[in-house]
Amino acid sequence: MDVRMFTVGMVQENCYLVRRDGSDRALIVDPGDEPERLLAAIEGLGVTLDGILLTHTHFDHVGAVAPVARATGAEVWVPRIERPVLADIMSYVPWPGFGPFESYDAEHDLEGGERLEMAGFEIDVIFTPGHSPGHVTFSIPDERAIFSGDVLFQGSVGRVDLPGGDWPTLLESIRGLLDSHPEDTAVYPGHMGLTTLGAERASNPFLAELGSGRR
Repeated sequence: MDVRMFTVGMVQENCYLVRRDGSDRALIVDPGDEPERLLAAIEGLGVTLDGILLTHTHFDHVGAVAPVARATGAEVWVPRIERPVLADIMSYVPWPGFGPFESYDAEHDLEGGERLEMAGFEIDVIFTPGHSPGHVTFSIPDERAIFSGDVLFQGSVGRVDLPGGDWPTLLESIRGLLDSHPEDTAVYPGHMGLTTLGAERASNPFLAELGSGRR
């Protein structure tokens, strides 16, 4: 699997361009900002986007969705209960000085439990609320990889002080990921550096109350 990470925007969000090694088909996860940079990378690789996947719709994860979708013709998959946010982004930006971002009406809804087939991957959609109400995580089991959005970070977890955030819910979402995936599963988070589930179980201070069970 060939994963290109682009840290974009004022909030330093991680967007991922993902394809099979050498493939001319790709997908993009959470295009948050700097659409020109992302489109240049897509063009430089010579790939066609099979889809735009969104873990959630906080502005720093979706600010470049509309221009990327328009330029590539790729369709967008969004958590169903957060669809209205994507369709009216600026109404949900909680702080001044960000944007303006262009809203977008997504073509596809996600609730968790789906299996998507695109760009040569089979992708499990896992419902992982807590940071936001509809948050999902994208898992590629045969690559032992998850795209965790703002659920789990290297040494940290997603904040729960924004609307719809809830700490017990977030902790249970993380517990579910740890219990259903091998320890060496790579974590591609929405902020900060890459990690693994095993490393976070062992050392992430926010997960201490989950215990130290291993797979």
